[in-house]
Amino acid sequence: MELRHLQHFVAVAEDQHFTRAAERLMVSQSGLSASIRALERELQTPLFVRTTRRVTLTEAGRALLGEAERILAQVRSAHEAVAAVQGVLRGTLALGTEQCIAGVHVAGLLAAFRRRHPDVEIRLRQAGSGALAEEVAAGRLDLAFAYRTQADTDQLRSVSLTGEPMTVLCHPTHRLATGGAAVTPEDLGGEVFVDFHPDWGPRRTTDAAFAAAGVRRTVALEVNDVHSLLDLVDENLGVAVVPRHFRHKREALTALPVKGTGETVYETVALLPPQQATSPAARALMALLEQGTHDGP
Repeated sequence: MELRHLQHFVAVAEDQHFTRAAERLMVSQSGLSASIRALERELQTPLFVRTTRRVTLTEAGRALLGEAERILAQVRSAHEAVAAVQGVLRGTLALGTEQCIAGVHVAGLLAAFRRRHPDVEIRLRQAGSGALAEEVAAGRLDLAFAYRTQADTDQLRSVSLTGEPMTVLCHPTHRLATGGAAVTPEDLGGEVFVDFHPDWGPRRTTDAAFAAAGVRRTVALEVNDVHSLLDLVDENLGVAVVPRHFRHKREALTALPVKGTGETVYETVALLPPQQATSPAARALMALLEQGTHDGP
């Protein structure tokens, strides 16, 4: 099994099309098809279901994809490690992050990294914490800043950044705002909620707190960005349970502490592969973060 076979396989799996994958790889379509056939012969099983419009992975292909991505990521890390020993950090830093993550100022950190390592190409992807964890574990991302979604595994480790309580945000004329007292999940049971998609860290934290309290809630207004959430609350269309630092993004809203949720804390972490699989670029970024050499929020 040759590395180029795995590279070709991953490209076709991503594009779901031989012609587009061949163009991206800058190889002939016939050469790409021959490479995939050679891999299928070696593994003695079809990897793709081919149609006139697109190709999709077979069950065997899906099983191979994760392993192929990890192998290619390790090969890339090996090349970058050799370059780092030679005194030059090169290659790519693939970083993932949730929006408005606490404990790190992503833009300032990346700016400091670029000043230190101008030969490294930076790629940034924004997504929910669950998806980011999967991409780091699969080797598609070097690291990610996210909400802690799980315990450490053989393929994923975490470095704690910060933790903070959750806060209820509501319009100043809302019935809860008049008292200004801490509220419980029971107090919020009948409210209209504004929240993020289920994969986002704040949504996971809130869902877990209400489930622990035995209180059912319905998210009527679901968004995928912080500003839309704050706008909806600002128009008194619902209330939101969010990490405390969101309060400073919209001072006009009323913020109420949440009680009765036990030890529920919004904890943000850096998600990384195991030590031996962590790329030199990811190590360099984490070193900058630990030194505090970037502009914090």
